[in-house]
Amino acid sequence: MQALAMVVALDPVHDSSMSRKGNCWDNAPTESFFNSLKNERVHATRYQTHQDAKTDLFEYIEVFYNRSRRHSSLGLVSPEQFLQDWIKAQQTKDAAA
Repeated sequence: MQALAMVVALDPVHDSSMSRKGNCWDNAPTESFFNSLKNERVHATRYQTHQDAKTDLFEYIEVFYNRSRRHSSLGLVSPEQFLQDWIKAQQTKDAAA
């Protein structure tokens, strides 16, 4: 089963690159996401059904990747931790104003 094709169809946030073939630089966040997805999940998994793939990929993206996986672009903290730190910084800034 083509798990990567399913991810593309299921993920409305990441757009396909619109530049010429072979130029991935304009779409680095998407390239990075799919690299992580393929290396951390898809390559090691065989899905029996389309629903199995959807369930597993939803869990990876929504539960692990978006909440707890540390991202280099966020200073090696999870998105959840980054958001909490940002909210705390905003509250501190507002209190000082």
